[in-house]
Parts: sequence; C-alpha cells; structure tokens
Amino acid sequence: MGGPDSVADCRAPERLNDNAAVAGRIDKDIDALYQALPGEFTASRNALAKTLSGEPAREVRSLKKPTVVPWAVNQVYWRARSVYDKLMARGRELRTAQIASLKGKKSDVRPVMEAHRRAVGEAVHRAQQIAAEAGLSPDAEQLARMLEAVSLAPEPPSGAGRFTEAIEPMGFEALAGVTPVARQHPASDDAASRRRAEQERRQAEEAEAEIQTATRDLERAQEKARAARHALKQAEADVAAAELELERLKSK
Repeated sequence: MGGPDSVADCRAPERLNDNAAVAGRIDKDIDALYQALPGEFTASRNALAKTLSGEPAREVRSLKKPTVVPWAVNQVYWRARSVYDKLMARGRELRTAQIASLKGKKSDVRPVMEAHRRAVGEAVHRAQQIAAEAGLSPDAEQLARMLEAVSLAPEPPSGAGRFTEAIEPMGFEALAGVTPVARQHPASDDAASRRRAEQERRQAEEAEAEIQTATRDLERAQEKARAARHALKQAEADVAAAELELERLKSK
C-alpha cells in the first residue's frame, strides 16, 4: 500500500486537469463577453466576476469594454471568420511583396496591393452589416484603418476577437529598416531587358514612397491616438469608479 505521499501524487494530475477545465471555461466566458452587444458588456462582465474569486475575478473585473469600431472588428472575427482570415492572408502577401521589392527582388506589388484593398473593403462591409443589425454605425474610414493595421502587422495581433481600442495602421512601420537595393542595369543592350529593369526600379521606388507616406500618416495618427487613449482611460477610470460605488451601495 502506498503512503499519503503516493495518494497526493495521484490526486495532483486531477487537480491540474480541474484547473485547466476551469481556465478553459473562463476563457470561453470571456470570449462570449466580446461577442455580446457593447451595451451588455459591463453588466455581463460584473456578473461573470461575481461567479469567480481571487485572481480570476480581478482579471475579469479589469476587462475593458470595447468601443464601437473594435467591437465591429471583433464581430468579423467571430461571425465572419472566412472574411477575417482572407484579410489577414492578403495583408501577409502585401508585406512580403513590398519587402521583396525593397530588397531588389522581382515583385509586382500592384496586384497584391489591390487584392489587399478589396479584402479590406469586404471586411469593412461585413463589419458594418453586423453593426447595423445591432443598431450601431461605426465609421467606415476608422474601420478600414483598423483592419489595415491588423492585417499589416509584422506579427499576428494578440487579442484577436477581444480588441477594445481602435488600432492605427502600423504595418509599414516594420519595413522602415529594410534598405532598398539599387537595381543593376544589365550589360546587354537588349531593349526588353532594360525596360523590365526600369519597370522594377519604378515599382521599388513607388513602394518606398508609399512606405514613407504611410510612416508620416502613422506618426500623425499615433499622436492623435495617444491623446484619445489618455482621454479614454480617464473616462474608463471614472466609469469603473462609478460602477464600484453603485455596486457598493446596492450591496448595503
């Protein structure tokens, strides 16, 4: 017969499995919060927190309510996953093509850019459809900018489906460290070869100019976003304090 230690060892995997199951349930419940209407978020979050204790309860209480634009983007992820996945794929293709062009490799950026633009447009349309069904009307331009930012990010953004704040475009920023390579003209006098080389050079210059323009736009947008985030955080802190005071008064 084994002693107390052997019994404890047998129970340890059971406790680990129980903890994993609880964590999985909480994760699904949090996903459900971000699929609900924005107006239902705070009450649902507080109700979920009351079913928990300790650190899980604190983490749930700290969850932020999404504003309308990130909420609509979240719904594309949850309710139109094929549209979301296509957008992400087109974004990766565009980044790859632009980096290749800047490095001097043969890469036709325009068709890839057009495919990405269509994917953004499709995602914006779907987001507006879902929002309209919920009685909401997110700004189309803000939706497009956030969807561009998400799809052109150097790494897949964390928190997909749980975005709480609008994300400004920053995909081209990661290309800033890529040094464009000067095209070498072929020694041959072949006219077709020279034309191809000139076309590729122009494409590389166009891609570099687009990156520079996007970077300038990003800097301006980031400054506005910083001010907006500061104001939003202050407002959220005020709302959270009011909610806690209300809960305290109700519990008396």
